[in-house]
Amino acid sequence: MAQSTFQNCSLDFSQWIGKQEVRHDVISAQLTKRIAIIFDEDCPCEGQPLPHLWHWAFFQEPLTESSLGKDGHPARGIFLPPAEGRNRMWAGGRVFFLQPLIVGKAAKCISTIKAVKEKQGKTGSLLFVTVEHQYFQEGELCLSEVQDIVYREPSPPKLENTTLLPTLAWNETIHPTPVMLFRYSAVTFNGHRIHYDHPYATEQEGYPGLVVHGPMIATLILRSFIKNNPQCTPTNFSYRGLRPLIADTSFHIGGHHHSEQHCTAWAFNDKGPAHQAEIEYKEST
Repeated sequence: MAQSTFQNCSLDFSQWIGKQEVRHDVISAQLTKRIAIIFDEDCPCEGQPLPHLWHWAFFQEPLTESSLGKDGHPARGIFLPPAEGRNRMWAGGRVFFLQPLIVGKAAKCISTIKAVKEKQGKTGSLLFVTVEHQYFQEGELCLSEVQDIVYREPSPPKLENTTLLPTLAWNETIHPTPVMLFRYSAVTFNGHRIHYDHPYATEQEGYPGLVVHGPMIATLILRSFIKNNPQCTPTNFSYRGLRPLIADTSFHIGGHHHSEQHCTAWAFNDKGPAHQAEIEYKEST
C-alpha cells in the first residue's frame, strides 16, 4: 500500500532542482576541540588547518524542535523535497580537497540541490537527492562536495554483506560506544534519533541497536588512511554506505592500494563490509 501511495504521488520534484541555501560559520577552536576529543586526536590551534572531514560539524543551521520531523531531522519540504513516510539515509558522497579550512576564520557554505530522482529498488520506492556543497574562506573555494541522500520506504535494514575483501595493507579496530555516538550527534547538531534513541531505532526503524553515523564512519576511514599512510595527502574522497554498523559492536578499517595514487578502504566486521571509500592522493616528495 505504501509503495502505491508513493508511485501515485503527483509532486513535481523538478521544482527543487537548483534550490540554494547559504550558511555562514566560524571554524571555532572550541568546537574543533570537541571534535578532536571524540576522535582522540590532537586539536589544531587557531591558524592551523582543520583536519579532513571535520567540516561536517560546522554550518549546521539550528532549528526549533517544532521544525523537526518525527525522526529528528529537519522537516522535509524546507530545503530538501518532501518525502514523508520514508526513512532517510546518507547513501554516500564525494569530497574534493582544494585547500584546507583554517581554524579561527569565518567561512561560508553554499548548498545547491543538483538532482532529485525517484527509483524502484528491491525494497520499494527510493527517492535520491543529490546536494552540492561548496565551502569558502576569504573568497577562496576550499572544499567542493557532493552528497547523495536517499529516502526509502520502511523496510528491514540490510545487516550482512557477503562481498570478500582483498588483502589489506593495514587493519585497525574501532569500538563505537553509545557515548561516542551521542557526542558526535552533539558536535554535528544531528537530531536523527537512530543514533541516540534506542527505542526509536529498534522499534520504529527496525535496527538491532543504535546506528553509527555514516559521516563519522567516513571520517574514521579517512583518518585511518592518513594515519597509516603518512606520506600520502588525500585529494579526492568518495564514500558509500553498504549497510549499517551498530553501536557497541566493534568494526575494522583497512585499505588496499590499487596504484601509487589510488586506494580503496572499507569499514567492516564479521558480517562483511559496511562502508566503502575510494581515496585519490598525492605522495610527499
